[in-house]
Amino acid sequence: MDPTNLQTVGLLIDILAAAILVTAFLVVSSRSLVFYIRLFALQSFFLGAVALLVVLGYGETHILIAAVLTIAIKAIAIPVVLSRVIERIHVRKEVDFSINIPASLLLCGGMVILADSVAHSILGAQRADAPAVSRVLSVSIAMMLIGLFIMTTRKKAITQIVGLLTMENGVFLSGLSITYGMPLIVEVGIFFDILVAVLILGVFIFRINKTFESISIDSLRGLRE
Repeated sequence: MDPTNLQTVGLLIDILAAAILVTAFLVVSSRSLVFYIRLFALQSFFLGAVALLVVLGYGETHILIAAVLTIAIKAIAIPVVLSRVIERIHVRKEVDFSINIPASLLLCGGMVILADSVAHSILGAQRADAPAVSRVLSVSIAMMLIGLFIMTTRKKAITQIVGLLTMENGVFLSGLSITYGMPLIVEVGIFFDILVAVLILGVFIFRINKTFESISIDSLRGLRE
């Protein structure tokens, strides 16, 4: 590809990576379960767009199927499943946080700084003109950390699923940033494993709500006492 066009592709990848990180921060700053799901859908669409840009800019055609599956499964199918779960259980807000929103945002900001430091250490041997997909490594690491943070500080089961899916998006983005994606058979297997896992977790959440009239994991912890 022409160097000018390649630079444009790199810039678009950087912009989309920043947008992906912003969606993670918006999840941390919100209480609405519906908003969480919509943000995850948007985040996954941006991730699929990054994969498509890698195909167009760097000729990595094997990523095309993964890009299409990302949009079809993560940006469309999974949000539809989770939205229907919310409609069935009639729970639309996260009320109790282990860490309040302002403190959560500050901690996530620290995670971004930490992720950037780790990424620079990993990519320290590369030249300054490294491909844009390598420059988004810090975003991918931050996504994994923020996803883990969401899982450990939120009490609603649906929010924890969103945290898990955010972590997985970070893993996929790191694969793009370091090796231009994993082998196709691995990527396809992971996507369908995620879809099946979300379907099972959706049923699990519905049963929790039916039994305890709540989807807070505190109800499950209480069974140990």
